[in-house]
Amino acid sequence: MKVSELAEALGLKVWSGSAGLDHEITGGYVSDLLSDVMGFARRGEVWITLQTHKNVLAVASLKELAAVILVKGLSPDEESILHSEEEAVPLLGTPLSAFEVTGKIYQLLNPTPSL
Repeated sequence: MKVSELAEALGLKVWSGSAGLDHEITGGYVSDLLSDVMGFARRGEVWITLQTHKNVLAVASLKELAAVILVKGLSPDEESILHSEEEAVPLLGTPLSAFEVTGKIYQLLNPTPSL
């Protein structure tokens, strides 16, 4: 699934980084600790977080993540938006909690086989 398809399916707000909306998603990672993401997130994953500062985009770019999703209706700061554009890492938003959006993403990426 591409980031653009995920954004459309979940009605996610695209804050910035639209040049990366064609990135393929390989999974997801939920954490609010930059060091945790640096150590364990994998290339192509979508990072779900409540952190809104520019260092989030630096880590996302370093780890080659497909996108970053901000939860609980949080807004990124201007530096984050600019960094997202520079690195072509989509910065998305949702009013949902991390728990809720993670469940929805899991269902989209791992559809239950029909009986």
